[in-house]
Amino acid sequence: MSSTELPFVPPANLLPKVAAVRVAEGERLRSVRLPGITLTVRSRHPAREGLPPALYVHGLGGSSQNWSALMPLLDDVTDNEAVDLPGFGDSPPPDDGNYSVTGHARAVIRYLDASGRGPVHLFGNSLGGAVVTRVAAVRPDLVRTLTLVSPALPEIRVQRTAVPTGLLAVPGVASLFTRFTREWTAEQRVRGVMALCYGDPGRVSPEGFRHAVEEMERRLGLPYFWDAMARSARGIVNAYTVGGQHGLWRQAERVLAPTLLVYGGRDRLVGYRMAQRAARAFRDSRLLTLPDAGHVAMMEYPETVATAFREFLADTGKSAAGTDTEGAADGVPVNESTGG
Repeated sequence: MSSTELPFVPPANLLPKVAAVRVAEGERLRSVRLPGITLTVRSRHPAREGLPPALYVHGLGGSSQNWSALMPLLDDVTDNEAVDLPGFGDSPPPDDGNYSVTGHARAVIRYLDASGRGPVHLFGNSLGGAVVTRVAAVRPDLVRTLTLVSPALPEIRVQRTAVPTGLLAVPGVASLFTRFTREWTAEQRVRGVMALCYGDPGRVSPEGFRHAVEEMERRLGLPYFWDAMARSARGIVNAYTVGGQHGLWRQAERVLAPTLLVYGGRDRLVGYRMAQRAARAFRDSRLLTLPDAGHVAMMEYPETVATAFREFLADTGKSAAGTDTEGAADGVPVNESTGG
């Protein structure tokens, strides 16, 4: 199969039955049908009516479950929803097989337009960070604030530990990898993912590890799992090579929404050194650095990230009211933490 051909993926109603997606206490899942895509949306009941909406977008290989630790900590300040991007979580593949950053951004925009929830507080991690950066640049009307946790923005010198993930973008590598790892158990795969994504995998509770294994077993039963991974990885690599007005750094400079940037000092996928560049690129930014965190700070240190967002929200509210504009300077740290 050439890299431009679309694989055959059965319609959603013909896909093999797999275990049900886990729903944490206080959460609910619903399926939203839109032109060309069907999205699964995870939501929580807000503490009270009238709270501003928030939407959370996960990274490569993740799902809306990646935000389950953070969302309940913000129930009293935002009305929270997290989306499974097409081909991930419980969302089937897009009809057109488009897993590019632009394709995922269109899915987010399509959902926000259809739901009428915008403007929202928009969160993104890793691939999701690149996706929501593009959303905020091209549709500023949909975004109140932007929160980026280790966003996958272009790096000239990619970390050595990120190279294997990038290699998934090469046609044929995903197939070779699946054959090579055929005998790996779900537990082995999860330990590998956690070693890559967490600053300290020991912070994952036994219950959290068990849930991750169950989810890995479920995903491995999906016929499109590796194709969605490989094509989305290719989408990130392609986005890194785009220049001009469509380049991600140029789009970051166009973002009007106040932006909270979160970077982990032990991130093996996104370089910690990119934090200062991001703080300069986003015109109205605050920077939270967590030296002990890895790639998924919202899962590893959800309380710290929640506190930073609350401070960010209070600061942007004051700025909007014209009572405190000094705190909106580019790159001003919201909070510094050792992650302890």
